[in-house]
Amino acid sequence: MLLSLPANTPLSLLNKTFGYESFRDGQQEVIDACLAGQDSLVLMPTGGGKSLCYQIPALLQSHITVVVTPLLSLMKDQVDQLLELGIAAAFINSQQDRQEQIQVLNQVQHGEVKIIYVSPERLLQPSFMDHLKFCGVSLFAIDEAHCLSHWGHDFRQDYLRLHCIKPNFPNTPIMALTATADKATRHDISYQLQLQDPFIHVGSFDRPNLRYTIEEKFKPLNQLLTFLGTQSDNCGIVYCSSRARVDDITAKLQAKGFKAEAYHAGWDTAHRIAVQDKFQRDDIEIVVATIAFGMGINKPNIRFVVHYDLAKTIENYYQETGRAGRDGLPAECLLFFDSADVPRVKRMISDNPNEDRAKVELQRFNAMVALADAQTCRRQVLLNYFNEYNNHTCGNCDICLDPPKSFDGTLLAQQALSCVYRSGQQFGVGHVIDILRGSQNVRIKDHGHDKLSTYGIGKDQSQEYWLSIMRQLIHQGLVEQDISQGSRLLLTEKSRPYLKSEKILDLAVPRIGRTHLYEKPAKVNYDKHLFARLKGLRKSIAQEHDVPPFVVFSDAALVDMANKLPTNPRAFLAVSGVGETKLQRYGPAFLQVIEQHLAGDN
Repeated sequence: MLLSLPANTPLSLLNKTFGYESFRDGQQEVIDACLAGQDSLVLMPTGGGKSLCYQIPALLQSHITVVVTPLLSLMKDQVDQLLELGIAAAFINSQQDRQEQIQVLNQVQHGEVKIIYVSPERLLQPSFMDHLKFCGVSLFAIDEAHCLSHWGHDFRQDYLRLHCIKPNFPNTPIMALTATADKATRHDISYQLQLQDPFIHVGSFDRPNLRYTIEEKFKPLNQLLTFLGTQSDNCGIVYCSSRARVDDITAKLQAKGFKAEAYHAGWDTAHRIAVQDKFQRDDIEIVVATIAFGMGINKPNIRFVVHYDLAKTIENYYQETGRAGRDGLPAECLLFFDSADVPRVKRMISDNPNEDRAKVELQRFNAMVALADAQTCRRQVLLNYFNEYNNHTCGNCDICLDPPKSFDGTLLAQQALSCVYRSGQQFGVGHVIDILRGSQNVRIKDHGHDKLSTYGIGKDQSQEYWLSIMRQLIHQGLVEQDISQGSRLLLTEKSRPYLKSEKILDLAVPRIGRTHLYEKPAKVNYDKHLFARLKGLRKSIAQEHDVPPFVVFSDAALVDMANKLPTNPRAFLAVSGVGETKLQRYGPAFLQVIEQHLAGDN
């Protein structure tokens, strides 16, 4: 029972303060290593519970725990969550005025704070380091530790200076935490921080509640609108590859009535902070953004992430999709893929004057393309990339739920290849498809292409169908795109045996007009009407306390309430995420709503 646990143990704090019954994989071992004074390197997926690894030791040690993070926006949310749990926490950053900073430093000096969040720049100021030496530090937790590594996907120069922590605090353990780091990056982190014989925990990268879907890009705006039509009252992120596209998509979504805002580095700081704050507080539903958005988001109830364009690396894709479903509830990850983008991105990468860097980036991009092209379980490909080999298919991706079908595409390939040849190998995909479908547009007639023998031979198939076929021919190496000449199509030597009917070509059946997987939402076993009422109560309490709603309770906690239907304080404590502080603060109000619902008072 919760109340019979000995006081001041990691498990008792987990139960009483944080409201969880048991530790997740690896948390107990990391905490034990920290309490034994050992350095550690912690690799856990987004939503895997990294923060508890340093928050619980912080409450069991005599001096302060310093959390280093590059994300100013994350600091306040983390501190708000800890304060709601009754934990003495604070932050210092450049967005505070001098008086506020002095007040926090005084609290630290008088032992009134257990956890303080700071940026690398703040930590490394000599006066701040002296202050910490005077007060004593029990633990340094370095969040987003992959920022230390040149090989990491988000290298930050200011993080390199963190190497001076160990010489200044030789007897204080350092805990480095990250969600994504390959072997080279992990080695770099340990080296840069001078970790001494660290305890290393590499957790599973699997996020089973995320459903991965990759759709061929035809009419992406329409595809996006179709998807968003299935996400009523849910919030999510739409990632785009450029600022211009972010602004364009945002305007179009707003015109359709969606509560959407744009976020990218071209907007001023005030706008970006306002968008982030509105998203955190559920005042807007959709943020359309470049990859500049997300690292500072501590929002567990993101229900979808859409990639309007192909991510540059699997690390980026994993981290960006990982922002969905951090509460453990089902979430959708949708990516639109156009193979025609691949040569353009490769050329951009190759233009990097640093050849070693370009080579690494090209390898990582090729891995991302392989994931998008995969005809096998997406999760297997994703996990294998991180050296987590799994022979079992996941049952929760588009390949598993709707396996691709193949057919003899030799005749179609011959028609398309012949059309490329007869038009002089001077035109791109769109023009060739217009010839095949018998288009009446002016450009076709001006070039006399309405007189070709291939004109109109493919009119029975849609533009999207032919686009899928052409992309497959490019991907299989029968046709190449000359991106230096307007992406004109050129036949390769590999196409010759197919044109001569010497070989049979298997193609994938284009996925057009099928039922989308996201139109079949995951089954739920809780009272949706009660859940909506609990969300309303949570929103009003959050506004009263001036915090984001998830700081009061996560969606997962509300689902558990709507499932367990507690009617007394002891039963309410059994809800996941309810500790003693939250029971005292919020228990009566939530129990009242549940009792009214059970009594039929709507």
